[in-house]
Amino acid sequence: MSLTMLRDLTCRLDQRRGTCVLIAIKERSRCKTRLSVTLAPAARLQLVRSMLAAVLSAAGGARTVGQIIVVSPERDAVPRDVAVLADSGEGLNIALMQAHRVLRKFGCTEVVILPADLPNVTAAEIDSLVRAGRRGGFAIAPDAAGVGTNALCLASPHPFRFQFGVDSRRLHLQQAERTGLSSEVIRLPGLEFDVDSPDDLNHLDEQQWLARHHA
Repeated sequence: MSLTMLRDLTCRLDQRRGTCVLIAIKERSRCKTRLSVTLAPAARLQLVRSMLAAVLSAAGGARTVGQIIVVSPERDAVPRDVAVLADSGEGLNIALMQAHRVLRKFGCTEVVILPADLPNVTAAEIDSLVRAGRRGGFAIAPDAAGVGTNALCLASPHPFRFQFGVDSRRLHLQQAERTGLSSEVIRLPGLEFDVDSPDDLNHLDEQQWLARHHA
């Protein structure tokens, strides 16, 4: 991250109060490759960008959120008023830990981690996640299967070792316990549903969703 970006981020964080939302996303051409059997590259890119826009919109409408930051190797279609921290390319968990360290340095002790593929997430659900995190210091929204992690809220000034990947719900709960945080698990439909497979895409009804999103 350049010094210019650091100064810019300092100004943004000074000017706005509330929870910081981190949204991590890979280079867009590398996103959702498992959907390549169903979607042509241009359609897949459109879907990825549209889902990111939906998550940004929901986060922007949440009353508890004061700052939205995207962690990515590229800006692509991210609006200019949203800060983008450079992804070092060492993997999702490392990128999030680096971004979390930067935010703590600037005094952000409430941080929400959201993936960029939650097409149905709402502002109210993000607010519910934040309120749950504030109660004990940590809240987790698992995926529909109950084994993965679709969102986290950390309300603590301490470092946290992110565990996204296989069996991440269990690993995140263990990490929260090691950090001394009381955990709360919340199940909400927009936070549970992510798009990873052709079956998920069928459930989304992608064409109708895109039509509604761009209406």
